[in-house]
Amino acid sequence: MYTRFRTNLLKLTTLKFAKSTGILFLLIAVPILTFAQDWHVGAFAGISNYSGDLTEKRVDFKYTRPALGILVRRDINRYLTVRGSFTWGIVAGADSTNSSKELIARNLSFRSNVFEGALIGEFNFLDIDEKGFTPYIFAGVAGFGFDPMAKDQSGNWVRLRPLGTEGQGLPQYPTRLPYDLFSFSFPLGAGVKAILSDVWTLGFEIGARPTLTDYLDDVSTTYVDQNTLLAYRGQKAVDMAYRGDEVNSKLVPPGTYPADGTSRGTAKNKDWYVFSGFTITYRLGGGSGWGKQKNLRCPVFRP
Repeated sequence: MYTRFRTNLLKLTTLKFAKSTGILFLLIAVPILTFAQDWHVGAFAGISNYSGDLTEKRVDFKYTRPALGILVRRDINRYLTVRGSFTWGIVAGADSTNSSKELIARNLSFRSNVFEGALIGEFNFLDIDEKGFTPYIFAGVAGFGFDPMAKDQSGNWVRLRPLGTEGQGLPQYPTRLPYDLFSFSFPLGAGVKAILSDVWTLGFEIGARPTLTDYLDDVSTTYVDQNTLLAYRGQKAVDMAYRGDEVNSKLVPPGTYPADGTSRGTAKNKDWYVFSGFTITYRLGGGSGWGKQKNLRCPVFRP
């Protein structure tokens, strides 16, 4: 009898332990699963555009270039999402393809990689888990690196910042310091995203980035004295600072290097860039799917 009692006691203890362990596992697993479902990882693929001193329109689509990125989203609630992203794109522009004779005569051009890290808040107009899609608007802050370059007459790409094309770093122009190759921008825009399955979401967005720099294109203020630039930075700096003598247009004849102080750019307006394209994200921990409620309820245990 004692042996049977001890055996039953052991079975009962084991059963209680198993139930307790199961309950503990559920109490831990459910919050983790719920937490994981709030996170999405994904990618961005699209185009980049530039707006600045070398464009007569707000955005010149002739110089549309590719853009790629990765992103992480976190759903704060049904209507608010926060995301972090890293995006690469190329921006470019050239006076030669504008219609303005003044810009054609200046004949400047540039290209630059842009490497952006951003923290952005999204406001969703609909509950995407109920409706299956939602339009959204977004705004945030970003830091980005850039390095403007241009082709010389031989077709070689030349980095422009080290040349100091507007007299940056020269003692004759003490207020013109070399510009930083890192600046901040403020992403803002709109998009739409739709659920493809329990875990996959597809989106499309357009986002403008006003920046704090006017040297994304290496053009901002005025020309400096040609002889001074030649003495301190060499012939290459002079050649890249003024390209009007290379003009090949029926509308505008080749020119000569302008006098010191002649306008080269417009410092009052900062440069912009734009990323537009598709996002595809994967919901971690599975998903609730279109038409189902996202909320997970804690299990009810009955005696």
